[in-house]
Amino acid sequence: MTHQEISHHRLVSQKLSEPNLSSPQEIVHHLGAMQAQDYAMAKWAIGSRCNATEKEIEDAINSAKIIRTHILRPTWHFVAAEDIHWMLDVSGPQVKKIVVSSAKKYDYDIQKLNKVNSSIEKILSGNNHLTREEIMQELNIKKGSSQDFLYAAIMMNAELDGLVCNGKMKGKQMTYALLEERVPKPKTKLTKEEGLAKLAKRYFESHGPATLLDFSWWSGFSPTVCKNVINAIKLQLNSVVIDNQIYWFVNQNNTTLNFKESIHFLPAFDEILISYKTREASILLDHQSKVFTNNGIFKPIILENSKVIGTWKRTIKKDQTKIETEFFNETESHKKAILFEGIKAFRNYLDTKIVID
Repeated sequence: MTHQEISHHRLVSQKLSEPNLSSPQEIVHHLGAMQAQDYAMAKWAIGSRCNATEKEIEDAINSAKIIRTHILRPTWHFVAAEDIHWMLDVSGPQVKKIVVSSAKKYDYDIQKLNKVNSSIEKILSGNNHLTREEIMQELNIKKGSSQDFLYAAIMMNAELDGLVCNGKMKGKQMTYALLEERVPKPKTKLTKEEGLAKLAKRYFESHGPATLLDFSWWSGFSPTVCKNVINAIKLQLNSVVIDNQIYWFVNQNNTTLNFKESIHFLPAFDEILISYKTREASILLDHQSKVFTNNGIFKPIILENSKVIGTWKRTIKKDQTKIETEFFNETESHKKAILFEGIKAFRNYLDTKIVID
């Protein structure tokens, strides 16, 4: 395997190399956790890897086959229901430290947060699904100029404690519900070491080839912790050394892997970029500032044969969706026609008319 081939192998591990019959929850389970702060785009991250429509993915979320919550790094992720409890046990405590530190700025220490959790449990008990604002009204926490940050800290703390997760959508508004009422706790519990090993293997199976620092970035655990975990499971991993850097992966035979021509219109914050510490395998350094900012804002990308060649955005109207594209280099008209074939998957996913500008 060469450095240039890494991005091709990642297409395969991330289920982007060819259409598959996986369900939305199977895609999320395979990837472990999918960053999901942009809800509309995150749904397409799932849809781009299977044949499900947006409605089918929303049904999986509303029925708690897929959970949207804060986990790993302190941001939204999609997690399969079967993984939510053990993954919270592994990563929740370290992310919680960040949240508790933020809450202290609003005079909410851990004791006060625990008391609020008890109230939230009573409010949501009995499959009661409420928006964040409705919960805050029930808690009698008045909204001020900076209260959104306090609201977020309170609910993130409840998520990381395994108390709440997303409920059913209320129109376009997200609700919260009690996690155990949506996904009962399993009878057995993994040790922290077992959980970390499971997380690492899942990452390298679904995101490999990737480095120790890539796994550290994605998981939120320190390089030292990640090094120890990799050493514990390295007999279950394959590896290749490129430019004195070890890349770990699972179940990819680089001698028989067939690379195919492919075009993908992928969402903002897609795992193909966001889940790696460095992204040179998929996008040239000169183009990176056109795709993501230093403070972590990512744009939707156009991928040709696993390499990012431009960005796109969509404007959804009542009866059609407008797609605007921006390529890094001049693209001839005949090539654009071929590239735009890649948007058909998005059209099928939305089940609407697409207009390309």
